[in-house]
Amino acid sequence: MSSNLSGASERAGVIEALDDLDEINKLYRERRWSDGLPIVPPTAERVTRMLQHTRRAREEIVARVAPGFGAATIERIAINAVLAGCDPEYLPVLIAATEAVVDPKFNLQGIQATTNPVAVWIIINGPIAQRLQVNATFNCLGEGAWANATIGRALRLILRNVGGALPGDMDRATQGQPGKYTFCCAENEDANPWEPLHVERGFARGSSTVTVVGAEGTMNMNSHSKDAGELMQVFGDTMIHPPSNEYTHGGEPFLMIGPEHAHILKRGGLSKADVQHRLWETSKMRADRMSPNDRARAQDSRRDELGEFRPDTILTIARRPEDIGIMVAGGPGTHTVYVPAFGNSRSVTRAINVEIAD
Repeated sequence: MSSNLSGASERAGVIEALDDLDEINKLYRERRWSDGLPIVPPTAERVTRMLQHTRRAREEIVARVAPGFGAATIERIAINAVLAGCDPEYLPVLIAATEAVVDPKFNLQGIQATTNPVAVWIIINGPIAQRLQVNATFNCLGEGAWANATIGRALRLILRNVGGALPGDMDRATQGQPGKYTFCCAENEDANPWEPLHVERGFARGSSTVTVVGAEGTMNMNSHSKDAGELMQVFGDTMIHPPSNEYTHGGEPFLMIGPEHAHILKRGGLSKADVQHRLWETSKMRADRMSPNDRARAQDSRRDELGEFRPDTILTIARRPEDIGIMVAGGPGTHTVYVPAFGNSRSVTRAINVEIAD
């Protein structure tokens, strides 16, 4: 059985274990190699099958993962994918996601070690989403889809097993959140009246991408309004919350707009850029709604942008309207999801390189 620990060697170690699932899971719990859920034993055979979906060498280092800066080799990514229950075809998604989270603008060091309840949200775009059956419709952030559950879980296992972010050690989250088990979906491009997220970010429509977001949770916005202006107002009002990292740093909040709401906005003449600008305006907040200590933190973070604060200084939730992320997902229903972000992080999109080993 292959071990998923990072160590001095760039090759994963091998341990011998009884062919007993209960004993294997007990071993992984004792060594803190699991996330608290049952694991699939990463046998040499399973890891080899996973590695058939890349031509990259198993010892190649994809990234050094904060905060412990363990080497995320192709092999270690494959091992954690097996642990999470991934199908072998999912490996290219996880390689791209690992590359994305170590981009400096994502601020993985901050995300991994913070007391905030931030989780990494994975958004998959392009043809690979349908090919792998990544759910973008009913319950796309909930249970029921193998790809969503195991891809999100595998990245979390990479973050803890390779990056060393173990709860109570380098992961200092005060409460955490359920999204730290798994947080993954696809964009519902068929129901999206605008260009999808990856096209907005410069990728061809036919390419496949993964986007990682430092997400602090989800908030349901249930509005039966059929008026685009009314929806913009209630969405913006919902986003305002004084004890917020986004107002402190000028963040990158996301909206997962339900297809029904998206088409109301489109029929109302709003482009995606219009939606971002309206949200940026309607979510403005006076600085004196923050506590004095929180206002001082925001002053330190945003002085270059906003100058010296007064009580009536107007804070924006993001530094620019285009920093508000918009994607369309979900099934029928009058629901949109507000996803507050970590604030001190920016989402990153990477192309997924789909290949089969020779």
